[in-house]
Amino acid sequence: MTTIDEYQRRCEQLFMAGGNAAVRRAAQAALDELGPHPDLYCWLALGHAAEDDDEHDDRAEEAFRAGLALDGDHLGLLAGYAELCLRADSFEYPGRAARAVTLSKRLKQLAPRSAEADRLAAAERWARRGYWDDLRMRAAAATVAGHDTEAQARALAVDLRHGDEAATGDLNVDDREAVVRAATVEALSGPWNAPVRFLGRHRTAVWVLSGILCVLTNTVLRQTGVVDTFSVWGFLWGLPVLMVDRRFAAIRRQAEAQHIATLEAALGERS
Repeated sequence: MTTIDEYQRRCEQLFMAGGNAAVRRAAQAALDELGPHPDLYCWLALGHAAEDDDEHDDRAEEAFRAGLALDGDHLGLLAGYAELCLRADSFEYPGRAARAVTLSKRLKQLAPRSAEADRLAAAERWARRGYWDDLRMRAAAATVAGHDTEAQARALAVDLRHGDEAATGDLNVDDREAVVRAATVEALSGPWNAPVRFLGRHRTAVWVLSGILCVLTNTVLRQTGVVDTFSVWGFLWGLPVLMVDRRFAAIRRQAEAQHIATLEAALGERS
């Protein structure tokens, strides 16, 4: 019989790997096997809340409430439920949004200097963000994704120089980065993918060049009277880089899904 601690370790590892569905499966399996427990309801709720989807938010709230019914002072449940309520639309879910104040106050009374209180304070700052903060966050996310593409493409170049075995020979299925590298080699090796690899490695420079060409093309089109204002034609220069970004991102998603599935199976065998 698997213990609660073992199930919790499994949920934590899967959650850290980004396997939200796997976390929910593990938490539900634990609840089915061991019965109601606040820690297990916390993991089940977090697995739903991480999806940031209306239906999953409803399921997360059910799990948070079930856990708090067993232990009303559970710090993880209070922090997670408060974060969920802070994220709720006050017009569409007024009751849920209003509960954030009560939950936050209770958590700060119980453990004002805890890690859960610090996490909630960060969530409260996020909830108070403005329009420009949203724009900066989106720009930062796009920048991180771009750096991921470049790093992935440069790792691919290294692996191809050393032969495909460099990425796949001693593959550790528990290592997310190794799985992504192996999947990238498999998907983008071969001479026909050379342009994709080149654009990926030099993504920043190509984006700058694309921007310059976009401006120049639109300027020429306006000066020659072809268009009266900026048109979509100039922006076509950015399409190749967008397509390369999507290709690398798709490979990352597929590899990460494979990594989570393998990790879930391995954790199940170890229990």
